[in-house]
Amino acid sequence: MTFEGHHFGLPPPAMGRSYPKPFPSIISLILIPLALLALIYLFLYPKDLELQYSLVVTTCGPSLPPSSSNFIGPVTPKPDFRLLIGILTRADLYERRHLLRLVYSLQPRLATAHIDIRFVFCNLTKEDQRVIVALEILRYDDIIILNCTENMDNGKTYTYFSSLPELFNGTDAAGDDRPYDYVMKTDDDTYLILDNLAVSLKNKSREDMYYGFVLPCVSMDPFHDYMSGMGYILSWDLIEWISTSEMVRNRTVGPEDRLTAEWLRDGNKAKNRYTAKPAMYDHPDSQPRSFCRHEFVPHTILVHKVKNNLNWARTLKYFNATDGLKPSKFYHIS
Repeated sequence: MTFEGHHFGLPPPAMGRSYPKPFPSIISLILIPLALLALIYLFLYPKDLELQYSLVVTTCGPSLPPSSSNFIGPVTPKPDFRLLIGILTRADLYERRHLLRLVYSLQPRLATAHIDIRFVFCNLTKEDQRVIVALEILRYDDIIILNCTENMDNGKTYTYFSSLPELFNGTDAAGDDRPYDYVMKTDDDTYLILDNLAVSLKNKSREDMYYGFVLPCVSMDPFHDYMSGMGYILSWDLIEWISTSEMVRNRTVGPEDRLTAEWLRDGNKAKNRYTAKPAMYDHPDSQPRSFCRHEFVPHTILVHKVKNNLNWARTLKYFNATDGLKPSKFYHIS
């Protein structure tokens, strides 16, 4: 005896009865969502099958180098140049450092230039310095403490320049052979417009380069004398030379900006020289009155002798530093 629809291993259905067949609409309700889920998964995780395959190959067969296509991340364009700005200051000047951090953090930066700012001073000598400066380093990590006794013209700038190759050894950026293209020395009474500085450096030589505000104040010839200590820049190859030159090491006492020029002159260095006048100058209200001062100009790169809060306020107001301030019921600034 045979039965229609008999399945081996199951009892035959009762005579005269048959199993109901599912309606096509029910099948569709089940299959369509499953298909959609599968498509969504493949769209969101297209590499999963490749990953599973690579794991199988790695564990079950000989080791194979991973495909480079699997490791391509966001491409960051290489900057036109890398600049280290060293602001020479003293350990006790906490408020000045906080002001400078604030004003520079709010400035727009050119995407085509990489600029690092560090505060530079000599060994700590007080109990409060060791604690408060340590807090600054933990929070900002923007301080270089040199192995020297705090001074202005007794070798501090030399120690700054000569220490950099060792300090940044092994920190080359993106496989370059040097961590920076340029190094700047400036002071904590100087305000820089970083965007304008970056534009002015974009087409300058990367080798044997000396850039700044040439003295005397009336001169426009960068080969005439020397660059003012308000802010000058050397290319990295000159920094390396300073760190190894015996002649330089034996001549470190005296006005630091003039000494730097003497090193370069006697070492037959800095064949590429540039002055940034009139975009660098002393503050219009600087006291005592300076022959190197003039009124603010829009294309400013550097303002020097910003000595007090009123000087800073007038400087920042001219350069629209607070334009981004939004009206709010929480404060009233007129």
